[in-house]
Amino acid sequence: MSAIRLLPAVLLALVVPTALAHDAPAAPPTPRFSADECAVWARELSFARSVADRDAAAFAAHVHADAAFGSGRPVPMRGREAITRGWATIIAGEKVRLRWYPTRVTVAPGVGDVAWSSGPSLFEDLAPGANPRYSIGAFHSVWHKDADGTWRVLFDDGVEGKPATQAQVDAFLAGRREACTPA
Repeated sequence: MSAIRLLPAVLLALVVPTALAHDAPAAPPTPRFSADECAVWARELSFARSVADRDAAAFAAHVHADAAFGSGRPVPMRGREAITRGWATIIAGEKVRLRWYPTRVTVAPGVGDVAWSSGPSLFEDLAPGANPRYSIGAFHSVWHKDADGTWRVLFDDGVEGKPATQAQVDAFLAGRREACTPA
């Protein structure tokens, strides 16, 4: 077979995979964070751990003195003490277990002491025979770096959970990352 007769087949073999690869959706980029964003990431994980550990004092230490939780609702909870009281049953973990972790953190450029974090949340109803047992939602928090250099939650709210399948619960658990990828 002559080279001239092979040329169309060779060109086709080179062009088709390139065209197909070009049309394939790209994987989302791995987010990269500033040092402050990684600090908020770690603080968000620590905040979630305070609830997992049923530690009301640690929970309160993450909440800004003038915070508003349920900030998108007509009557949010206001102030660290009221919020800690309002969250007492969740922190106790006797009727419901709440878990969450960040997937995104952004520090306001040029400001440096305000950050936003968000990610999924998982509620587990601990009542025997609860149906649904699990609900998956999301949270959104605004953090403020206080004068002492500590990041504390200033505003918090979430998206109400929807019943979750075991596969969704497994995906939630597998999605948690402890490490923040710095820029």
